Amino acid sequence: MSNLEKYNKIFISTFEIKAEELEGLNYQGISAWDSVGHMSLISSLENAFDIMFDTMDVIDFSSYEKGKEILSKEEYGIDFNA
Repeated sequence: MSNLEKYNKIFISTFEIKAEELEGLNYQGISAWDSVGHMSLISSLENAFDIMFDTMDVIDFSSYEKGKEILSKEEYGIDFNA
């Protein structure tokens, strides 16, 4: 499974949405992505990618797209193009 597939699967299972809903998805854009849902998402991503998010990155993780940008940072090293 590619990193993008893993990332998408976590969003889909955490928020119980369809893949078609991922693009443009924003924090609090759906009822499931509230503060509790956000921490569940962060925890699932940390477990799946074996990382620990910096507090500022948890706060900045405001959309599906922003999450990919954060995970691509050097300190996490997740490649979504592989």
